[in-house]
Amino acid sequence: MVSAQPAFGAMFRELIELGVVEIDTEPLDARIKRRLKEFWENTSCPRCGHQNIVTWESIDRIWCRDCNFKPVFTYGTPFHEKHLSCGEVLLAFTLYADTLLSINQIAPFLGRAYRTVYTAIRDVEAAVQRGFPVVWKLLNQTIDGPTQVDESGEVCSGYKGQEPPRNSRSRGGSSQTGRSRWRGRHGDQITLVAACRDSLRVIRSQLGIEYSGDLEPVIQEVEDLSQRLGEVWTDGLQAYRQMDFDHRTVVHKERYVSPEGVHINQAECLFSLVQPWLRKFRGLSKQGLEQAAHTFGIVRSLNLAGESAESIVDCLVIGAFRNST
Repeated sequence: MVSAQPAFGAMFRELIELGVVEIDTEPLDARIKRRLKEFWENTSCPRCGHQNIVTWESIDRIWCRDCNFKPVFTYGTPFHEKHLSCGEVLLAFTLYADTLLSINQIAPFLGRAYRTVYTAIRDVEAAVQRGFPVVWKLLNQTIDGPTQVDESGEVCSGYKGQEPPRNSRSRGGSSQTGRSRWRGRHGDQITLVAACRDSLRVIRSQLGIEYSGDLEPVIQEVEDLSQRLGEVWTDGLQAYRQMDFDHRTVVHKERYVSPEGVHINQAECLFSLVQPWLRKFRGLSKQGLEQAAHTFGIVRSLNLAGESAESIVDCLVIGAFRNST
């Protein structure tokens, strides 16, 4: 489960550097391989479109009987042509998305270069986000109760993703670390919008607090991922008055729980969990913050639903296959 407490601190990193902690992803590699082949057996060939694909337990390639296409079983997925094994790719993403470890800390744990791990995680993250809506609808669960919605201001980094990047010491920059080395414009003020309904957690980064462009899309995503929303609970922000849903409000200047029991505690709890998770990145660009917030909501939902790491594989593979076939 995602925790608000730091995970894998300095002592653990020291054990990694001493070679005490080792990883063996072979069992995970085998499980992913079997799952990917199951998907191939039930999908259409990306080249000819016919559903006539054959797989073998001992061979890494698949075969389309119609067009003789013979790619490796990882073809079209984020596992393909990586310098990491399938298990290492999934492990890297899990450590990134479900702990307070940064990519800078994950890379030495795997004994890989930063760019190798970074690229793998970004590819997996994009595929998981595409596949999550399909996987979520297939889960055997009932989502009930009101949807709690809240918004919180966030400042994205003013230097991440800039071209040219800020000067490092090797480029003649300051020896000081952190943001003090940045002399450019400070980051944009954006809004984190969270909507919680039972085990479903949706959190996204939006530009402002306009209802139609910023707040409504998050509420709509919750409805798309569950069933018709009956009631929405919010704070006293005036923008929410434009919504068409049955709407109940708690005004925080007066109280945190209304006499009718209306509150947004779940959404506020989600903010308390996502903030330390976002801080591990030491600043995110606008695009990076948008993606990171959405990823956190996906993994949080799967955790609360009691799903295993295999659900991440399903999200990943469905997302990849939806994009390529």
